[in-house]
Amino acid sequence: MNMNCMKVLKKSPAIKLFIKSGLITILILSLAVRSRAQDKPVFPFQGGITIMNRFFKDSLTVSPEIIQKRAAGTVTFKFTADQSGIIKNILVYYADDILLTPPLIDALRRSIPDKEKQHDFIITFSVNFNPPVTGNVATAAAYYKFYKQRSPIISSDQIPLGSATLLPTVMVNYDIAK
Repeated sequence: MNMNCMKVLKKSPAIKLFIKSGLITILILSLAVRSRAQDKPVFPFQGGITIMNRFFKDSLTVSPEIIQKRAAGTVTFKFTADQSGIIKNILVYYADDILLTPPLIDALRRSIPDKEKQHDFIITFSVNFNPPVTGNVATAAAYYKFYKQRSPIISSDQIPLGSATLLPTVMVNYDIAK
């Protein structure tokens, strides 16, 4: 009985066509899945995270007011870059204080290279001062005063992340006058 089944398979062109089309479909689907799995999210800095960190280290200027108040904290933005590389929208999702945002926004506006595809990015900055080598009570007191008086900016609505790329956190450290 098993031999008769094999003879029918060999002689039936409809079954051969069905098997061939099934194999071709499986091959095409596996190639499609494989190619989609290798897609990388858009990264706005050609050269990757190293270039991004170097850019912000070189181009970010911490304001005298931030230095004076010993301000420190975290700021998270969402921004959209158009096809010309121009940032269209900047939304502050979270900031420990509004004082921290202006220099970061200025640097962010200069950051996207030309001809970047339109895409949404989310980036977090962590701003801290480098403490003096010797213990300084005045520095600690100034930071504590800033911390007590800060007024966080928070997002009051949901944040959809499906179509945005979360970029690595940028660490910003500044020196304070001795």
